[in-house]
Parts: sequence; C-alpha cells; structure tokens
Amino acid sequence: MKLRLAQGTPCWVSLLTDDLAGARAFYGDLLGWTYSPGPTQLGAYVRAELDGEPVAGLGISTATGFPVQWTTYFAVDSADSTAQLVRECGGTVAVGPLQAERAGRMAIAADVSGAVFGLWQGEEHTGREAGPEPGGPAWAELLTPDAEGAAAFYATILGRPVRPAGGESALLVHGRPVAGIRHGAELRGHPPRWRVHFAVRDAELTTRRATELGGRVLVEPHDTARGRAARLADPQGGHFSVLEARWPEFESRP
Repeated sequence: MKLRLAQGTPCWVSLLTDDLAGARAFYGDLLGWTYSPGPTQLGAYVRAELDGEPVAGLGISTATGFPVQWTTYFAVDSADSTAQLVRECGGTVAVGPLQAERAGRMAIAADVSGAVFGLWQGEEHTGREAGPEPGGPAWAELLTPDAEGAAAFYATILGRPVRPAGGESALLVHGRPVAGIRHGAELRGHPPRWRVHFAVRDAELTTRRATELGGRVLVEPHDTARGRAARLADPQGGHFSVLEARWPEFESRP
C-alpha cells in the first residue's frame, strides 16, 4: 500500500454528473483518460487513469437538481476528526464520514461560505498529488467572497499554515504551496467554489479540442502566475480549468 499523502494535500478530484457515459467520452478524449471501476456506495462511479495510475473520479449524480461539478478532496489523517472540526468551525458535513469499501474513508463538506470540498483518509487508495503531468490534476484554487475567513477555516481544520502570496493566499504543506485561496471577484452571482485545474501541454490546442467535443469556453487561454490557463465547461455543464503548468514548485521537481 502506498503511503498516505500528508494531511492538507489536495489528493483527489471527483466529478458528479448527470451523464456518466458522456463525461467519460469527453474527458477520455480531451485528457487521455482510461477508466476502471471504483467504489459504488454513492452510485455508479469510475476512476480515470493515466498509464494505469488513478488521477480522478467520475460518478453519477442521483440528487435531483444537483449541479454538475468537480470536487477537490484533501488528504486527512482522520476523516471523522476533521469532519468534527469542520462542524466546530462553522462548516457543514453533507455526506459521511463513511467507508468507501477498502479504498479509504471519506466525507463531503462545505466551508463557512458554502464552497464544497471533500476529505479523504486514504487506505488502499491514497489519491494523487497535483503535478505537471499532462492529463492529471495540477492545482486547486478556492474562489470565495471571504478569503480571510476561508484562510482561517482551512488552516484550522487541516492544521496547515496559510500565507499571503501575491493576490491570493496559499495553503502550505511542509512549506510548499498546494492550493490557492482568493477573493472571488469573478463569481458574479455564482456560489463560492473550489476550481479544479488539469495540466495540459498546450492550453490553446486543448481549448479548441474541448469545443470540438461539445464543451464550451468560459475564459479564453491567458497568462497567469502559474502558466497559461483557460476555463472550460464540459457538455454536461461541469466547469474546470486547464493549465500549462510552468511554475517553480513543479520545475524544481525531479
């Protein structure tokens, strides 16, 4: 069994969609994923893989009116203890904690502003740390109307420091930024949310391919502090971002 990732590390991303077959086809073509069966406690669910290694989960939403959305999960030493901290800090726990077969223990929660996130206590399945590998998760970023309050919330429940970094705050694990928290001026009436970024070799080419596959462009490719990025939506309406990951934390890795 692989070692569990350090507490506070974004370790998994999962999509709940109303068209699992359509989502599998879209992301499989766009990001090069293949699929294998996953835990089914909450309904039909598959793991997306790159070269045989899991990178993300896709599941069917059984809740009427529930939005199609990606969820970021954070590694924790104890899903039960962290879920209790979420409640004590003013957040809510919507699902669990519950056992996902032998893969691990999980919960789905929301912070004080309503942004949804997951907790993952890995057992047989430890998750995947973000990195620059094309097709895999590259970065997690929270958009919220209260960045200061969110920083305090996540620092407390995850036991990790949050420091200012440019126009946003960064959650640190062993001194390395693993996720961003910033004021969501662009929310424009949308609820606070964690934004999922996937690494790609070429943001322009990926954006064009997404539209050919029936997706939509929300924000055209543009330069950011972490590389060239674009915001997209899949054919079912799930929002995600793609990123040509070129920032020092990745470039310095072996």
